[in-house]
Amino acid sequence: MAVTEKQAKEFISKIAPIIRVEAKARGYKVASPVIAQACLESAFGTCALSKYYNYFGLKCGSVWKGASVNMNTKEEYKAGTLTSIKANFRVYESMEEGVAGYYVFINFSRYENLKTAATAREYLERIKADGYATDSNYVKSNMSVVEKYGLTAWDNFTAGTAQITAAEIATPKKPDYAVGKTYKLQDNMYVRKAPRGEKKKLSELTANGQKNAYENGGSAILRKGTAITCLAAETASDGSVWLKIPSGYVCAKAGEKIYIK
Repeated sequence: MAVTEKQAKEFISKIAPIIRVEAKARGYKVASPVIAQACLESAFGTCALSKYYNYFGLKCGSVWKGASVNMNTKEEYKAGTLTSIKANFRVYESMEEGVAGYYVFINFSRYENLKTAATAREYLERIKADGYATDSNYVKSNMSVVEKYGLTAWDNFTAGTAQITAAEIATPKKPDYAVGKTYKLQDNMYVRKAPRGEKKKLSELTANGQKNAYENGGSAILRKGTAITCLAAETASDGSVWLKIPSGYVCAKAGEKIYIK
């Protein structure tokens, strides 16, 4: 049965504040990708596992000592091919416990890189690469939920829950920068490996990027007036907007300052 928009919004309004509290308390920079994961993994709280407060499809594994339930599931071990299997899944006693269980599940060294992810996409790309999910479209599917329901509003850990209204979350937000469109730098800009991330060296840029850049203190700087193509637009946890370009990431907006038009 298809999930209605009302069901989707109601689920988000219940689980998003809990995820944000856990994310902040445990030292993560973003909550939005985890909210999206819960939405997709649980079909917005309507799947069979949801009645066990397991919103992330968490299997028991060898370390789980709590209650469990055996259910059918599908895995994409080979790209484009789904394999049906039976697996034992973790059982929790409440929504709060289920959310906390997710963070306990990823509290291992291979997921340590998630704590420094500054955007939803960066978090999802890392957790996919870390082996959390087999779905080849995992990042794309989750990002579509983040964008459709404006989930980055929950990445503001200083705002009160009352300030993030259901309407604000559930209303799709029109992006300021369109994928595939060409823009120009309004200032000289460092090229980074990720939003707010490490600066790249000149040699790490594409050939075209190197033609339009120079190196200063070992870091690559794209020159003012350089035309760039937007591959993706990301909003970091501090509210700054970053564009992914062939050579890396450049800051498009920070506060009232606009660096790319």
